[in-house]
Amino acid sequence: MLLAYPFRVLVPRRAAPEAATSVAVALLFLAGSVDLLPPSVVIALAAGAGATLAGLRLSRLASRRGTDPTPRAAGVLLDAAVVAAGLTAVVLPLAGIGHTFPVLIGSLVVAALSTAGLYRLPGRSRPAASVRLRWLVESAGPALGLALAGWLLLPPDGLPVPVRLVAALTLGGLGMAALNAFAGPRRRSGTALCRGGVLLTVGGLVLLAALPSAPAGRAALLAVPPLVFGMLLVAVGAADAADDPESVEPVAAAWPRSVLPAAVLLLASGLHLGAGRAPDRTSVLLALAAVPPLVLRELLRAGDTSTSVRRAAHRRPAGRSLRHRRAAPGRWPGTPEPPPERALGVSEGAATAMGAGSTWSPDHSSAWSGLNRRPAAGSGTPGDRAALLDALAAIGDVPAPAGALLLVDLHGTEGFGPTAREDVVAEAVHRARAVIAPDDLVTGCTGTGFAVVTAAGPVLAYALGTRLLSALGPPYRLAGAMLRVQTSIGLAEVSGAGPADVLRQAELARRRAVQLGRDRVEWYDAFLEEQLVRRLDLERELPGAVARGELDLVYQPVVDLADGQPVGAEALLRWRSPVLGTVLPAELIPVAEDLDLVGELEWWVLDRACRQLSDWSVGVRELWMAVNVTTRELTTPDFVQRLAAVLAAYGVPPERLVVEVSEPRVAGDLSTVVARLAGLRSLGVRTALDDFRAEHASLAQLRRLPIDLLKVGPELVGARPDGQPPLIDVVVNVGERLGVEIVAEELESSTQVEGARRGGCRYGQGFALARPATAERVEAYFEEFPSASR
Repeated sequence: MLLAYPFRVLVPRRAAPEAATSVAVALLFLAGSVDLLPPSVVIALAAGAGATLAGLRLSRLASRRGTDPTPRAAGVLLDAAVVAAGLTAVVLPLAGIGHTFPVLIGSLVVAALSTAGLYRLPGRSRPAASVRLRWLVESAGPALGLALAGWLLLPPDGLPVPVRLVAALTLGGLGMAALNAFAGPRRRSGTALCRGGVLLTVGGLVLLAALPSAPAGRAALLAVPPLVFGMLLVAVGAADAADDPESVEPVAAAWPRSVLPAAVLLLASGLHLGAGRAPDRTSVLLALAAVPPLVLRELLRAGDTSTSVRRAAHRRPAGRSLRHRRAAPGRWPGTPEPPPERALGVSEGAATAMGAGSTWSPDHSSAWSGLNRRPAAGSGTPGDRAALLDALAAIGDVPAPAGALLLVDLHGTEGFGPTAREDVVAEAVHRARAVIAPDDLVTGCTGTGFAVVTAAGPVLAYALGTRLLSALGPPYRLAGAMLRVQTSIGLAEVSGAGPADVLRQAELARRRAVQLGRDRVEWYDAFLEEQLVRRLDLERELPGAVARGELDLVYQPVVDLADGQPVGAEALLRWRSPVLGTVLPAELIPVAEDLDLVGELEWWVLDRACRQLSDWSVGVRELWMAVNVTTRELTTPDFVQRLAAVLAAYGVPPERLVVEVSEPRVAGDLSTVVARLAGLRSLGVRTALDDFRAEHASLAQLRRLPIDLLKVGPELVGARPDGQPPLIDVVVNVGERLGVEIVAEELESSTQVEGARRGGCRYGQGFALARPATAERVEAYFEEFPSASR
């Protein structure tokens, strides 16, 4: 089953026979690992099954009739190679696992036949010598890492040191070559699959030759997965290459070549140290030998990326003639002399700070027409989006792309005209040029910011983003005044993704930085994109939700912990969106606050809750209803009067309503909150403080707040991690002295309920007592307690 998974990932077609064979081989592997079958028999049966299926596939390719004899010749040679590999493994029960000579001979025959077959396979690409040299440098370090892993995993007993070292180096080279085939630019092509299968097959045979015989013969079972998997991939890849050799776009996957060798090396090191063996001299030398290729690889990547950025910056757009104008000292090219009263003091260095190849266009109304400005793709507005995409595409052309895009957005210039905003952006670009590398590209992308394309890796790019925040933070002099500007920076890596995708990712990260409060750098990841897409959907659907009747309330009963009788309920908002499903307040309220809709939602909740409370007040029940209110709405001047009008409209006694406010938000406007809570209490409405944290500041401001109920979470009820007694005793004592009753909320187990009862909490609320439900279900719950009256 484990062997069947790669076919679903690597092979873009149904591979049922291969999957079935892989399951059978997996069963044989398990049987050999628990000593139900001898290892040599398991290897012979597994290899025979793989070679039989692969040989049938390749024989069909060899017997095809067509005008081109090349695929048939490749099929014959590869079929012979697969059969030779299978025969090599099948003769092991006769020759013995410890006899390496037959396996080495078989490996050489398989390598020769496979090489000849790959040479005749359609779709075979021959990169230039410089590209091959670059791939060699890129692969040397990880290959030595795999060789070190092989050295640590190969058993030291029974193998001479030279044989063990040669086997480790061979396995490292074959493993890295297979990774390059499966993760290279044409990794999903049939030729790449076939080449990777050949390398895996030869690697499996090398393992058979290197691993010892009994009593440690089970170690030879490690050769089964690459051997069988490789033979099957040879057959599938050859058939795909013969059918459609040019069907795959050349897109490389960089992470397997870096992550997988490191993961294998870490696993091998752990097993080696876990067995009680210390590193020897050879392992240390192999580890040191991997360092120079890695350093050379990073230097070549940085050099290639810098060159690509410079070329993109100087690249002239196709089909257009550009006139390069020389800027007068102290002026941007193509712009008139700014008036003295709005000048930002941009000197000649600022005019030339962007470099010969840098471009800038901050706004569609800008007069800066001499900076290679082009229409932004798909928008129709002037800008340098196309130049930015050119730079990103140039980085992507490097064999192992590395670099980052930083989108910088400036906030605080909304109240000024276009000219003033241009001056602020010009000064910001001048400051940015002082902290970025000379080869980095600065280009315009939006009307209120700019973009930086850097050759640095992601970590260094993030450090560059923090330096940009510091450089852009000081105030700007504008019309004789100092203007404070906030900065949001979105960062996206350039690692094989298309230019448009990189730009989109950086824009999503920039939007996230804005949402989280600005003056920060946000790094793109896939989870971030999911969050932002969800946020955009919420922002699109929430306006009009009240008018469309999509809001709903559920009610969670509050219980007296002494006798289990319900005393009230809390109204909880739910948005039943037909597009997004049910949205909870934790996700809904922040969006409503940003859209300035929180007042509309909260007054709808108050109106609906008071109407429901009026229905429940009929008869002998004296239940109260708790409603959550944000401090933003509570501090409005007419909150008390409007609430009194709602109570009067439904004939609800004020003491039956409890208005809850969250404790963490109270400190921001404490004096106004105190005044509004006092006004509610004078009206007869009860007040509650939610999310109480029992910190020093919370206890200090508790004396000032005119509240009737204090709601605490389960973290105050249970034992503390430091072994100290629960804080609920302290909170209850403070509540008794202030005349405040304690409500333990979010109780989800009987242990928490008992802890709250022992701690002195009068009321409890949570799933362990009663779950939130619709009004009808809660009414039925109340009917079970006819004497409910508080």
